[in-house]
Amino acid sequence: MQQQQNQGQVMPQPPNQVSSKDLLYLTDMLSWNLNATKKAHFFAEQCTIPEVKTALEQACQMHQNHYNRILQHLNNQNQQSMI
Repeated sequence: MQQQQNQGQVMPQPPNQVSSKDLLYLTDMLSWNLNATKKAHFFAEQCTIPEVKTALEQACQMHQNHYNRILQHLNNQNQQSMI
């Protein structure tokens, strides 16, 4: 019953601890973005069509930025929890 009441409420700030399920999801997101970065970079190097090569390089950069932002956020949270 309590769970049903909390579903419609917005959490004012994230919890101080990450659940094991959330940690697994974050790990998956990092893996997906790293894998996409590597694949886009590999295919961009193999590509001979300039427009396609540029699009693949942009995709590589986008996924690398996502990876770095997630990692930076996790590092910031870890530093704050140590204080």
